Amino acid sequence: MRDHLRAGIAIYNDGEFHAAHDAWEEYWLGLEPETDDERFLHGLIQFTAAVHHAQHANWEGVRGLAESGADYLAGLPADYRAVNVGEVRAYLRAVAADPEHVERVAPPKLTYEDTALLAEDLRFEASAVVAEVLAEEYGYDEEIIEKAIDYARDDLDSEQATSQFVTFVMDFARDAANRGIIFQRMEGAVGKRDHKEEDVDGLFD
Repeated sequence: MRDHLRAGIAIYNDGEFHAAHDAWEEYWLGLEPETDDERFLHGLIQFTAAVHHAQHANWEGVRGLAESGADYLAGLPADYRAVNVGEVRAYLRAVAADPEHVERVAPPKLTYEDTALLAEDLRFEASAVVAEVLAEEYGYDEEIIEKAIDYARDDLDSEQATSQFVTFVMDFARDAANRGIIFQRMEGAVGKRDHKEEDVDGLFD
């Protein structure tokens, strides 16, 4: 859960309010209903959705999401899973009472262990989650991203000193301004690695 949690926080803090929930949703769907972790992630998903809808002045949607998000987070410790749940809950309650609160007060940053994480703060596995989420959000070929992640993990498992695939995945997650060119280079590297893998496989046919 830690990598998905940290990834979603970084995505949210980078201003990707719509995409943030995708880092949590798959993990959340596999949790038992009404457990603390399920309510926690459900509340965060509702929170990011409320912030997203506020950008479009959808006040009715914002109010409903704020009310349900606050309800899901009710009863959890203020620092549940090292996240600033208390601050988020207070903001949601204020918005539920007055949706236009969002125009007067900026939504809180999400913090993990008192740090407002960004993509640049993440290690590889959390960066891989970010890369997959942003690939889907912006229409990049998800198969290329998934292969790059697999090749990066292979390199890490073999304890290679360096891996271009680790670098590509982490740069794709972090560098919005150059994401397109990073993807092109990643795609080329994946194609070369695919060809190399096919050549090796053929030796044993």
